[in-house]
Amino acid sequence: MTAVKRRRRPHLVATPLRKKGVITIPQDIRDQLDLREGDQLVVAVEDGRIVLTPASVVPDDQAWFWSPEWQAKEREVEEALAEGERGEVHEDGASLLRTLADDAGLDLGEIEKRADV
Repeated sequence: MTAVKRRRRPHLVATPLRKKGVITIPQDIRDQLDLREGDQLVVAVEDGRIVLTPASVVPDDQAWFWSPEWQAKEREVEEALAEGERGEVHEDGASLLRTLADDAGLDLGEIEKRADV
């Protein structure tokens, strides 16, 4: 009897199911998805398959807010407010934009032209 040669599918990886339902997600897949120990995964059944999806506590489009740099700025503002400091009050949005442009050394007129405001 001739042995049947099996073709390996490189995009598929098998992993054993161990006691208490524990599986190991292969390292190359964890690297691709930037998964770390302690990350949460959503587990679902779709069309008879188990689907694992990385759970994002913070929506991806809001992740910038939780960066260490941004959080340091937030703490700075909270401390200033606690000490009674108040920022400049603007009467309208145009006044605020002028101040921001001036502080950044930018020409507000040029910004408005590029933005089609």
